[in-house]
Parts: sequence; C-alpha cells; structure tokens
Amino acid sequence: MLVELNIANFAIIEQLRLQLAPGFNVLTGETGAGKSIIIDAVGLLLGGRADTTMVRAGAEMAQIEGLFHLDARMQALLQPILAREGLEGDAPDVLVLGREIRANGRSYCRVNGRVVSLGLLEEIGQPLVDIHGQGEHLSLLRTAAQQRLLDRFGGLEVQREQLAEQVRRLRAVRRELEMLLRDERELARRIDQLTYQIQEIDSARLRLEEEEELHAERTRLANAERLAQLADEACRLLYEGDETQLAASDLLGQVSRVLYQLAQIDASLVASHEQADSLTVQVSELAHTLRAYRDNVEINPRRLEYVEERLALLHNLKRKYGGSIAEVLAYREQAQAELEHITHSGERTEWLRAEEERLRHEIGQAALALSRARRAAAKRLAAGAEAQLADLNMKGARFAVDLTWSDDPEGVYVEGRTLACNENGIDRVEFMIAPNPGEGLNPLARTASGGEASRLMLALKTVLAAADETPTLIFDELDQGIGGRVGAVVGRKLRAISHVGPQVRQVICVTHLPQIAGYADMHFVVEKSTHAGRTTTRVRAVEGAARVEELAAMLGTPSEGTRRSAQEILEEAAQSVH
Repeated sequence: MLVELNIANFAIIEQLRLQLAPGFNVLTGETGAGKSIIIDAVGLLLGGRADTTMVRAGAEMAQIEGLFHLDARMQALLQPILAREGLEGDAPDVLVLGREIRANGRSYCRVNGRVVSLGLLEEIGQPLVDIHGQGEHLSLLRTAAQQRLLDRFGGLEVQREQLAEQVRRLRAVRRELEMLLRDERELARRIDQLTYQIQEIDSARLRLEEEEELHAERTRLANAERLAQLADEACRLLYEGDETQLAASDLLGQVSRVLYQLAQIDASLVASHEQADSLTVQVSELAHTLRAYRDNVEINPRRLEYVEERLALLHNLKRKYGGSIAEVLAYREQAQAELEHITHSGERTEWLRAEEERLRHEIGQAALALSRARRAAAKRLAAGAEAQLADLNMKGARFAVDLTWSDDPEGVYVEGRTLACNENGIDRVEFMIAPNPGEGLNPLARTASGGEASRLMLALKTVLAAADETPTLIFDELDQGIGGRVGAVVGRKLRAISHVGPQVRQVICVTHLPQIAGYADMHFVVEKSTHAGRTTTRVRAVEGAARVEELAAMLGTPSEGTRRSAQEILEEAAQSVH
C-alpha cells in the first residue's frame, strides 16, 4: 500500500508530503484546493502520461515519489520483475516509484532510484493501485481483470489453472507436430543427404590408426630406391668391404684377436676382449638385418598410387565431416541417429495427431465445466452488485456478467461446436451495466465516468472485496449526485472494503460529503493559500476537535449547530463500525 507520497513543483503544489495509513483515508477541502491534483500525482506514479503543463510555473521540473509497502502476495508478484530488471531495493517489502517531469519536455521514471521505461513503470505500478473516477487505471474496465475477479469470486482459480496446464500441453503437442510437418520435402531431402553421407563413410571402412600408417608407408614407397641403396651400402661396409677397405666385421675380428693375445699377458683386458667379441656378433646381426631390409625394400609405383588415393579419400572425408578420423566416425553416428529419428517421424506424427484430438476433447470438457461454474458465480455476483447499487441511490440499475464463446476450427470440442480456448478457458467475460431503468445493458467500459462510474465501481468492489487483491483503492468524485443519507451508506461501504476480515486494505477517497468523511480512519484536509502572488497547496491530518471543525465546515458555516451535527456523524460512524 501507499505509505508516503512526496510531491514537489507539481501544478499548484510547491512542496507536499503526505503520510497515509492502512484502512480508510479521506481527503477533504474546498473545490480547487488540489485534492484531485494529488490523485493525478499518484496516477503518474502508475505510468500515467505526463506533459509540461504539470510543472509548476517558474520551476525547472516537477517531482513525485511514492513509497509503497509490499505485503507477501505483492512481493511474490513483483519481485520476479524487479529481479529480472535488476531493480531490487534495500528491503523486499519496500518499493519506491518516482516520476520527474522537466519543463523542457523530458520525463523520467524511476523504480528504487533507477531510471526505467514508462512501460516498465506501468507494469510494476499497475497491480499496486486502482484509481476509480478518472478512468485511466480502472482495472475493472479491463475484460482480463473482470475474468480474474469473477474466478476469484467463484473460487475457480484452481480449476482454471488445471485447465491452463492442459492447454499448455496441447500447445506443446501442436508445436512438435508443426515442426514435423513443416516441410515434408525438406525432410525427404534430409533423409537422402544423411543416407548418402552414412554410405560414403561406411564404404571407406575407416580405422582410427590407418592414416598414420598410410603416411609412413607413403614415405617408404616414395623413397624406396634410396632406401635400398643406403641399406646396401651399409651392408657392404659392415660385412663385405672392398679392395681398398676391410669390412667392419673383419676389422672387429682383428681387434678381437689382438685383445685375446693381450689378455693372455694381462688378465685385466679379459673383459675388453669379451666386449670386442660381443661387438663382432652384434655387427654380424646388424648386417644380417640390413641385408634382409634391403632385399625386402619394395619399389611398387602401383602401391604408392593406391596409398596416395587412400590418403586423398581420408582428407576429403575429414574436410566434410570432421578434423580427424575419430570425428568423421562420430559424425556418422550422429547422422545415423538423426536418420532413425526422421524415419520414425511418421509414427511420431500419427501419435501426436491422436494426442491432439484427445486433448481437444478433454480440454473441451474441462472448459465447459469451468464455464458452467462461472455462469453460476456470475448470477450470484450480479445479484449482489444490483443490491449494492440500490443502496447507492441507483435503484433499478441492472448488472450482469456476459460470457460469450467464439468458434475456431482449431479450437476444442464443446457441445457439438469447435470453440476458441486459451489458458483462461472458452469464455470471454465482460461486465455489463444498465445504470438507469429502461436502458439496455452495455459493457462496463462504456459507462459514464465521474461519480456514477465510481459508484458502480464501489458496488462491485463491495461485492468483490474478498476476491479483489489490489492493496490500494482510490475513489475520486465518488459523491457527485448523491445526498447525505446515501453518503453515509457510501462511507460504511468504503470502511467495509478497507477492513475485510483480518485483512486491512488501503482506501483513499476524495469527498465533499461529511457523511463519507466521518467513517475514515485517517482524515486529511487539503488547503490552498496565496503568498506573494503564488498559490500553494498543503495537507494536514485532523483529529479530535479539528476534525469536528472540518466536518462542520463541510456541512456549512461552522456554528454550534453544524458542530453538533458533525459530532453526531462521527458518533454514528463509530457505532456503525463497532
């Protein structure tokens, strides 16, 4: 609810601080004192349109700031929005909204001190306050709000949410079905493409280690003649020798014989002799290995050509499907999985079609049950509203709730029809009113504004008090066209709306009737004064003798008689409340 309102340089208000309380608050004062200007300021905090004429003459800007206390329900509603936009305040139960209107035409919106768009300010502010009488923030004029209020009045919210879950399931089925049927030719092309790719990879008969082996083989085949030549030369040097040079094996044999003779003389060289013998054997084995390698070196141009072609194939597959053989094989598995999914899509499509039809029948039955429950609740609501209107000097006024259906070939099946249906069901709910006898029922949104519209809202708010969860209700021009006796009725109803069971809601009312003001928990007097040629507005809270004096002034010129009447109004209100 609205805890504090600060206004600076707005219209005739130079500086104003208004601290409001839970329960029933009234603003009284002479015509033109600035009562409606205060309500206009609240409207700007809720996202109302601003213009430069609102800036006080001679000032650079007008500033409005409202501090709101959020109960647990409002925190649950607004905190996700605040978190989404990074607008959390210091405390979760406190919200500060602000507007700044500059004389140069610029306007700024703030939430918890941070600049936001007008649309975001409206989104956050709209659930906080309903202003009745000015027509801009009347939630009851919005058909979506009317449907929600009817459901809360009838206790149908759980039933509606169950239906909404079924509708969301139907939408999910239809999205998947649409995806599968979106372009059958494209799916056919995709099947051909995947089939070709899988066959291309399979026909290559890939092995993870093959590429490395082929590179090594290509190197050998490309250098076969050189390898054979070098191996032959090594064999000759090790084992054969030539006319000018002994083979390495012969030289080592000579070294071994000399070391044998030395070891016969000096036993310390026995190990050296044995090492020479070992080297002789190793050289012989090395020569044998090189001779075998030389004899097996393959000079095969056709094999080299095959290896080159195979490497080119592997390169081409990697270029298409991955950077390595492992990635190519992984792509093949993915393609196979996708192909299986697509080839089985026909079965999935048939199942989805059957599921869609089942849900359309099932939702139709649930929506019809919800619609019937709404119609029963609508009758109770209409009867209650008409009784309240009679109390408010609108005898003969008729109220009704219109529930209409619309056909939709893609909708749900209800009593032989195919009807449009969303999360809220098949009903389009609209409140209808005939303010005067003999008039036809018209949508509530088309009724006259001002006092008559406010009384209509008051009647509905009284009936819907337990269902409506808006924490702050503001009524402006509520007393137009009604007298003191009806004023007392209005006062009692406003007081009752602000105290529904254990819940205390905030109601703010601008009134000229002392019979209404007498029921208030808090009474504020709005006054204007002129100083140095400038008009300013101030607000003061009154209680006790000061409140009696204000009520007497509202009754006429303060006198002993009007003061006595004012005291009687307060006493009657107190007795009625208790």
